[in-house]
Amino acid sequence: MSRVIEVVLCIPTLVLILALISVVPKTTIWHLMVVIGLTSWTSIARLTRAEFLKLRESDFVIAARALGAGARRVMFRHILRNAMAPILVPITFGIASAILIESGLSFLGFGPPPPAPSWGALLALGRDHYNMWWLILFPGIGIFLTVLAYNLIGEGLQEATDPRLRDRGR
Repeated sequence: MSRVIEVVLCIPTLVLILALISVVPKTTIWHLMVVIGLTSWTSIARLTRAEFLKLRESDFVIAARALGAGARRVMFRHILRNAMAPILVPITFGIASAILIESGLSFLGFGPPPPAPSWGALLALGRDHYNMWWLILFPGIGIFLTVLAYNLIGEGLQEATDPRLRDRGR
């Protein structure tokens, strides 16, 4: 599995999206999101593997094994619970990053065709009309607030699910 992750990491997202646009006659937002999703899962997978390997050697896992817990119980009940907090934050950052990638591609003209709504396309339209400042301001604020919301949700999820942070508050 690590070798598959390394192979996928070698494929740049932007190059793959540009190749898709040149091959597919009518690119939709779904095509872009599939390509972004297929190329960005690797960092989360590597982080998850590293967290599992780190937590596998923890004292509470060794204690659970000593008490006779099976491998599935240790993995789902002990390791997964403690690994979720550090993994949830990069997942939400990845969603925010996908939004930025899509809006950037649409701004440059490589996004879905005009009937499809996109903040990047609205920004590109506002670039041509400087006297209509709201065409730039409101899509920019929308992108900013959406990315900020996903980042804050990630931080909140980390604080809510990380047992180390929960125990520190007591």
